[in-house]
Amino acid sequence: MRPLDDCAEITSRLCADLAAEFGTPLFAYDATSLTGALTELRTALPPALEVFYSLKANPNLGVVATLAGAGARAEVSSLVELRTALLAGVSPADVIFLGPGKSAEELAACLDAGIYAVVVESFAELADLNRMAAHRGRRQRVLLRINPATAARGSRLTMGGKPRQFGIDEHEVLAAGDLPARHPALDLAGVHAYLGTRILDAADVVANTRQVLDLARRVAAATGIALDAVDVGGGLGVAYFPGEHDPDLDVLRAGLADAIAEFRRDHPATRLLLESGRYLTARAGLYLVGVRYVKTSMGQRFAVTDGGTHHHMAAVGIGSFVKRSFPTQLVGRDATGPTGPWQLTGPLCTPNDTVAKDAELPELARGDLLAIGRSGAYGPTASPGLFLSHGFPAEVLVRDGVAHLVRERDAPEELLGKQRLPTHLQERI
Repeated sequence: MRPLDDCAEITSRLCADLAAEFGTPLFAYDATSLTGALTELRTALPPALEVFYSLKANPNLGVVATLAGAGARAEVSSLVELRTALLAGVSPADVIFLGPGKSAEELAACLDAGIYAVVVESFAELADLNRMAAHRGRRQRVLLRINPATAARGSRLTMGGKPRQFGIDEHEVLAAGDLPARHPALDLAGVHAYLGTRILDAADVVANTRQVLDLARRVAAATGIALDAVDVGGGLGVAYFPGEHDPDLDVLRAGLADAIAEFRRDHPATRLLLESGRYLTARAGLYLVGVRYVKTSMGQRFAVTDGGTHHHMAAVGIGSFVKRSFPTQLVGRDATGPTGPWQLTGPLCTPNDTVAKDAELPELARGDLLAIGRSGAYGPTASPGLFLSHGFPAEVLVRDGVAHLVRERDAPEELLGKQRLPTHLQERI
């Protein structure tokens, strides 16, 4: 697996040009690959399933606007993500808001923006939103997030089927009685369930979808809520490591077609939502780092780079028992000679700052440029960018051969500018 193979426009030569113009470390996103992934997924799904882009995977405004322009809806989980989706051109009618701990400000923003649905994750939140909607004289559409009694199949990170902060336990919802009557300011329009993430077996996605659709039927029958919409979650992953494979879209297409057709026979007007973040963005991104030093320590070769886990924590494989590396290659110059294992580390003062372990690479030297592939999801958004006060890197979006700066690199002045000295210390400095 080669990191540049996923990017339609970003070549090895262009990587060198980007590094020269914008510096390193740098995240580079390929617009053609972003829209191609969305087209690929929509082609594999039944037409009734709408794709909602999960901004948590990569909330960069340029990335969101690229996907929105190609027809993606938006799933958001914070006030800034909501504003990002709207700025990117997503219609409020195509936005849903998730999250187990929404603030009053966030709920108010949802009401004021008129988004399609708030995904409610507890009975207390349901009561809060009902009270706020009634105070505004509005009726807000709601989806109930359910924590199913049964866990997902094939998930690398299980979101349901066990004690979780997400959603309302299935047995509690089924025993709740007439929910619409107790929440007159809300339109209890359907069900949401997200069973797991980074699922690579398409058959597991199909099985999980069937489980959610069946759950939605049972919840509607028990509580009196409508089935105007069902969010089946998603969790479709991408392969990062040797031995893994991207989901088989033919299996996905055939299995979901049957599952959706069966559900639509009884519920022809129900809006069906599928969330996708990693699948749409991971393959379209590269993390470019420059080699500052090379050294050998106790028989192992190290390339100390200017980028690290403070920007790309996902590459470390947090929570994994076996540490494996994202696909990595030398770019910007032709490589000759044999390859061998290299430890790629960053500038942080911790031995955990290893972005690739035993990466098979040619002989490296100071000044070389490396590209870590499949890095378009959960890079800066899931990393401790302020560790050692380095700040976050620049981000660029390449479209039609032109690189657009879509996030400026954090500058020391900006990082210090938000800090304040206590008054009693100002006289001493």
